[in-house]
Amino acid sequence: VQLQASGGGLVQPGGSLRLSCVVSGSVRNIAAMGWYRQAPGKERELVARTSDSHGTVYADSVKGRFTISRDNVKNALYLQMSQMKADDTAVYYCNADVLPNVPGKTWTFYWGQGTLVTVSS
Repeated sequence: VQLQASGGGLVQPGGSLRLSCVVSGSVRNIAAMGWYRQAPGKERELVARTSDSHGTVYADSVKGRFTISRDNVKNALYLQMSQMKADDTAVYYCNADVLPNVPGKTWTFYWGQGTLVTVSS
């Protein structure tokens, strides 16, 4: 199982960007999926997370500006970011709680490789 994140780049303050994350490999089920970010010199923090059992959660700093969504057919996760600020600059990572379609495997958290988002004029 692998997670591939994409969509990062340079955006001006006030601009928008959309991140994507695709889960590939032999997957039986995916529960929670989420986006995290890590700014230089800071710890990794939750941006947004979604699951059928617990709904959607956003960090206070992104509420009203970011929207998380998922496509269960494509095993994909998205993060639409708008009204972006310099403080949103970070490496963004996707995460998923996956049940691999492999005998003996149990639920496991997987991380994507990260995609860099830079907000600057």
